[in-house]
Amino acid sequence: MAFPPSFIDELVARNPIEDVVGQYVTLKRSGSNMFGLCPFHGEKTASFSVAPDKGIYYCFGCHKGGGAINFMMELEGLSYPDAVRALAKRAGMEVPEDEQYQSRYRQQERLWALMKEAGRFFHAALYSPEGKECLEYTQKRGLSKSIITRFGIGFAPNSWNSLVTAMKAKGYTDQELIAADLVGEKNGRIYDRFRNRLMFPIIDVRGNVVGFGGRVLDDSKPKYLNSNETVIFNKRKNLFGLNLAKKTKLGYLILVEGNIDVVTMHQYGFDNAVASLGTSLTEEQATLISRYAEQVILLYDGDSAGQKATRRAIPMLEKAGIHVKVLQIPDGMDPDDYLQKFGADRFKMLLDGSTNRVEYQLSAIRGNYDLNIDDQRVKFMQEAADLISSLGSAAQREVYGNRVAEAAKVSFETMKLEIAKAYKRRQNKQRKQQEAIDLAPVKALQPKSRTIRYDNVKSAMAEEGILAQILREPAMLDQAGSLKAEDFSVELLGRVYAQLLDRYKQGLEVSLSVLADMTAEEMNHLSAISQRQTGPVSEASFRDCVRTVQTQHESKSVTSDEDLLAFRNKLKERKGTQQ
Repeated sequence: MAFPPSFIDELVARNPIEDVVGQYVTLKRSGSNMFGLCPFHGEKTASFSVAPDKGIYYCFGCHKGGGAINFMMELEGLSYPDAVRALAKRAGMEVPEDEQYQSRYRQQERLWALMKEAGRFFHAALYSPEGKECLEYTQKRGLSKSIITRFGIGFAPNSWNSLVTAMKAKGYTDQELIAADLVGEKNGRIYDRFRNRLMFPIIDVRGNVVGFGGRVLDDSKPKYLNSNETVIFNKRKNLFGLNLAKKTKLGYLILVEGNIDVVTMHQYGFDNAVASLGTSLTEEQATLISRYAEQVILLYDGDSAGQKATRRAIPMLEKAGIHVKVLQIPDGMDPDDYLQKFGADRFKMLLDGSTNRVEYQLSAIRGNYDLNIDDQRVKFMQEAADLISSLGSAAQREVYGNRVAEAAKVSFETMKLEIAKAYKRRQNKQRKQQEAIDLAPVKALQPKSRTIRYDNVKSAMAEEGILAQILREPAMLDQAGSLKAEDFSVELLGRVYAQLLDRYKQGLEVSLSVLADMTAEEMNHLSAISQRQTGPVSEASFRDCVRTVQTQHESKSVTSDEDLLAFRNKLKERKGTQQ
């Protein structure tokens, strides 16, 4: 929706970035900026910066940035119009809404309401005569009535149209049932998608029912059936049980594979259990977890698929700043079976004995080799040394090096040499990668986002310089002369220039925080540009950038590394500061 620019200006003015961010992040002032721990990824050293004078935030770690509107979009998973609505409500402002936006928002509200009604229908069906067999199944699995109620568990009747009939009676249309992925469609007719299944509502962290997971009661296929993605449901950004687990007082989360495992663990007092939604862990889910816990215990199945998922999840979680431990239940049992057989106390002992990720990975490496065979022992030592060499602490390298030496029946000095060689190989590899970057500035200056590319890097650098100086001093637009958005080689930067110029001519606010129609990736990139450009605003530098953009546009030239280096040095000399 295109909100009136004057309304957006007032909205931003009445929602200072430091106040909006301060609701979620503890900020401390350092000079003109404020710093805190990033809410988008886990970290122990504050790299999240808020610039009150610019009205923007930027994280030097994960490179997310933008204004108050983008902050709400990123943190709460809201659309642009919904973020505007949230900030307007916060400031006590009335939102000027057009019919197109009202229609789209009404659709989302209708789908949330529909999914809630469907959840009630399934829950009631569990206690109906039709649900007798399913209710007996839950009792056989040891689920109490209170835990069934807490999770809203239900039953999908073995019928082609019972849900359709019930939802239509409440005023919902075929189109809405299709949009919610509650039905299938064939020959123009719709039918219940979930039939004769134990139903688990998928509830987001704001308490909305956004999807369902259904489990069969017999041996029919597929065993599990989950909602597909819809307007209100993105499985990559949700975790089953997180709406409850986020409130845990245990201080960490347990990540398991199945919905039934989560429910059973909560029943036994482990209210910190969550599960991914029928897929391997995603980066979005890891980031979501980092908002609620600094430590995760991975408790995937012991089969090859589960161990593969464990190995894949470890670097994702660590990248999000989460400390990872791994638990493997003896005899390949899953949490549900183990809890029912041995109880909560024994399970707690298992959790307390869970290994850190290095121990787990070393154990997995050892399982690949027969240490009674000499060449296998050598390969085991080399692979283990490669892993140990990646550890940042010398103490860790010594401790784990000793363990590997004992397992391989060699001296620690021998193992120490292997680790040193692996460490040296790693350093050489990193140095060569950095040298390649340093010797190829065209490649190095490409945006981090894969959706934004610089075909003419020399022009793009000048375009960045133009925008950065305008954002710091809008009056620089008086020096732009005949520069047009069409002269820019990067569509995004030209589009931003056009918006800023139009606002300047109207006497409106000129800043990143008021830009419209920007994706999260685009705003992250623009915030990075704003942070990189430092030093005093220079009319000479600005005019150099304008001339470069216009000249490059006219000549359609390709920039060599040598030309680019010369241009960068010229800009540095003009500005008297290092970019």
